[in-house]
Amino acid sequence: MQEFDLAAPPSAYVLGRVRAPACLVSDEAALPAPVDAEGLVELDIAVEAGRVARLAPAGTLLDGAARLELAGRLVLPGPVDVHTHLDKGFIWKRAPNPDGTFAGALAAADADRRANWNAQDVRRRMDFALRCAYAHGTVAIRTHLDSIGPQTAISWPVFAEMRERWAGRIALQAVCLTPIDLVLDDAEFLPLVDTVRAHGGVLGAVTYMSAALPAGLERLFETAERYGLDLDLHVDESADPGARSLALIAEVALRRSFQGQVLVGHCCSLARQETAEADRTLDRVAEAGIAVVSLPTCNLYLQDRHPSHTPRWRGITLLHEMKARSIPVMVASDNARDPFYAYGDLDLVEVYREASRIAHLDHPHGDWPSIIARAPAMHMGIEAGLLGPGRPADLLLFRARSLNEALSRPQLDRRVLREGRAIDTTRPDYAELDDLMERSDAI
Repeated sequence: MQEFDLAAPPSAYVLGRVRAPACLVSDEAALPAPVDAEGLVELDIAVEAGRVARLAPAGTLLDGAARLELAGRLVLPGPVDVHTHLDKGFIWKRAPNPDGTFAGALAAADADRRANWNAQDVRRRMDFALRCAYAHGTVAIRTHLDSIGPQTAISWPVFAEMRERWAGRIALQAVCLTPIDLVLDDAEFLPLVDTVRAHGGVLGAVTYMSAALPAGLERLFETAERYGLDLDLHVDESADPGARSLALIAEVALRRSFQGQVLVGHCCSLARQETAEADRTLDRVAEAGIAVVSLPTCNLYLQDRHPSHTPRWRGITLLHEMKARSIPVMVASDNARDPFYAYGDLDLVEVYREASRIAHLDHPHGDWPSIIARAPAMHMGIEAGLLGPGRPADLLLFRARSLNEALSRPQLDRRVLREGRAIDTTRPDYAELDDLMERSDAI
């Protein structure tokens, strides 16, 4: 056995005796070993020229290549963060949420956007966020961009610059974020559609119970059909059981036989509805082929928050019931240190760890690990989220030897491999943004 440093590895080597979730082994690679009670399989992984060359039963790749024995340590493919807000991130110091509520978040973020979100401010915070995600091992991100009034012309060019700058490290996609009411305003919506098309983006909106909702959804779907765009919507981020825009979205998608991808985020109110009503909605969502992303940490933070009141519910949507209907489900970071979520660091391992606890994604763990890897990668249409021959050796290596061990500690000592080589996982210092937090012009 030849030991070597993963920071400067040979061009071909073997990671010996690692454990990986069977659900994250690609369909092209037959499972080379039995699956244990946690859904893990023990493997040897051969890496050549920055890609996975072969998977084999543990202890069998002994053909002379450099070999690093990992004694059953856990390995995951680089995770995929399908719902974030890179334009909002890391403004907490200058724009805290006064009471931790959803209304407080809206007001604080809106005021900060109007006062501070020039191109330099957005650029620096977005780059900071991407460096956090990269250090944690994330390989792809979809971000929603506030696209209201003059902000559209500021944030989208910055996003395009970041996408080019980060190409080869983090694959980036963007979604326009605008209130559903403004979809019916030609002066706002038509230039926004042009911007989304020019940047290869995804069409989105915030949906809520409004007189404009039915017509707004019709226009969104019609526009997506006309230009071949996918849809990604914020939906029913509310504790009100009367918030039922998810059901209407499914109805419109079915009636129009919509062929594009539809992703809906949050869907919190579904968990507050009577079982029979929720079941009817979920049946329609499944029939329409709609995918769902839950944002467990953000919704746990915002939902059911009242002064001197202990929250009575967790804020998350019906993930188990969705999965039972084969609705594609995933979880994502959402916000990071902004008025909508005071914490977070664009770390999907942390999100999965918290989601497992909040939503009981265990007993058994089954294929739940796919919600931060395979499922979002498939939805985004990118080569990520799986272990298999020919795929990039973008991997996370843990000291943990099981999912139980991995979920019991933060795993900040993980090693991150990009194209088979260990990267520096030092996270950027918050102090880098101090001048932006202290100045309203953010220059």
